[in-house]
Amino acid sequence: MEAGDLPSAAVPPASEFTVPRPAGRGRWLLRGLAALAGVYVLVILGLMFYWSDEPEAFKVQATARERAQAAGQQVVPGAVTVSTAIRLGETLLDKPGGYLSNDIAPPGLLMDNIPEWEFGVLQTLRDFTLALRNDFSRSQSQSQDDKDLREAQPLLAYSNDSWIFPSTESQYRQGIGHLQGYFLRLGDADQYDAQFYVRADNLVAWLSLVEKQMGSLSQRLSASVGQVRINTDLQGEENAQQSTATPRVMITRTPWLEIDNVFYEARGTTWALMHLLKAIEVDFRPVLEDKNAIISVKQIVRELEEAQAAIYAPVILNGGGYGFFANHSLVMANYVSRANAALIDLRKLLERG
Repeated sequence: MEAGDLPSAAVPPASEFTVPRPAGRGRWLLRGLAALAGVYVLVILGLMFYWSDEPEAFKVQATARERAQAAGQQVVPGAVTVSTAIRLGETLLDKPGGYLSNDIAPPGLLMDNIPEWEFGVLQTLRDFTLALRNDFSRSQSQSQDDKDLREAQPLLAYSNDSWIFPSTESQYRQGIGHLQGYFLRLGDADQYDAQFYVRADNLVAWLSLVEKQMGSLSQRLSASVGQVRINTDLQGEENAQQSTATPRVMITRTPWLEIDNVFYEARGTTWALMHLLKAIEVDFRPVLEDKNAIISVKQIVRELEEAQAAIYAPVILNGGGYGFFANHSLVMANYVSRANAALIDLRKLLERG
């Protein structure tokens, strides 16, 4: 035996170096983790499906009556409209899933249609709150603005996607609280500082804001298939100028990934506007009857209701104008444009003496 060699009996068998493992434990652990992952995915998908339902329409007069009765008050002029604005804000925060636009975790993080719907409602609510502070609640331009509306308007103008320090929900909840305070003071006969002035000029001021929002939506919806537009920015005035030169002919097209976003923003806008106009029809009935404009408001509401029809396609389609597939954006643009044209006619009718 040469130096360095050891007897075979001195070398331990290979099996002694292997750590014994219970049979099947790793396999069952992997199966358990896979099952948990599957359950998690199913829960997320189920919540996404449930939270994707758009809120149902509500009755504006019944809502205002219930709110006033809960406070032991009567429904006074302006109460239906203010109550409707409060309900719009409450719907944003309290619908299934709550407010989703600032979610940073699934399933809200994976959803984009309902957050865009929320933004449409929010934009409409912001415009109305601004008009409420500047016009509806003031008798003239030199009047002092209402103390609750002074707080509510900037709170509702807070960023729509902040999740902390402070969160969007906390700011909007405070803003809605101030709207509620204004509503309660409207119906309190012992307080004279809260007023809602049912006048044609106040309604015209709000309609002017709505027209711009609806016009922008109509253009963005129509741009889903791309459009060649002649620049008319300076038409009507020979010496008109703009800060930066733009082409005389422009091609505009909504990016493919944003088509459904614009569509659902329009759904939220028309949903909120439909309720506010129904409330306006109640509170401003004397003014509208004097202008023989009740039928105009009803026609606008009808167009907005058509924009809320059920969607049967699994995705928002973007077919060509006369193509084989539908184009949901162009259908929505039709309702928005017709409603906006009727809004312009209503504003002009109210402006006449």
